[in-house]
Amino acid sequence: MIDLGLSKLAVIGVVALIVIGPERLPKVARMAGTLYGRAQRYLHEVKSEVSREIEMEELRNLHKEVQETAHSFKTEVESFGTEVESTVSSHLGEVESAWRGDAMASSAPTPTATPDDIERKAREFRRKKLVKTSSIPSWYKNRHGGRQHVLSGAARVRKFRPGAKSNTSFF
Repeated sequence: MIDLGLSKLAVIGVVALIVIGPERLPKVARMAGTLYGRAQRYLHEVKSEVSREIEMEELRNLHKEVQETAHSFKTEVESFGTEVESTVSSHLGEVESAWRGDAMASSAPTPTATPDDIERKAREFRRKKLVKTSSIPSWYKNRHGGRQHVLSGAARVRKFRPGAKSNTSFF
């Protein structure tokens, strides 16, 4: 831009005063100020419009990239879906043929469970369920060293720290 210092503005003011005259100088100064303000507003509008256009172009490019990514993802999902459908239909055919009792329906040998295996698994299941659901009596815990009270980490550190008194009160 034009570099206007204080001395240059003073020279321009003196020349304007001589050329225009003291009667019309205030009107011309107001007109010059309004024209300068309009020019600044116009430049600001142009700059903001250019920046908006740049942002819109970036958004269009981003939108295009997102659409391309979505389209490629959709084609991948469709191809994966057809693979899953074919796999499920083949396994469904194997299950149906095994249900009907077709001989050698699948290439993998199916293990046959004997009644002893079934009975053993049922006993294990009942035992595990009983252990999970039953509460252990306190006399059993006392006899076999089970915990009576839960200690926090800080309390355990204090209890087992060498030289610490474990039976001191808090206060």
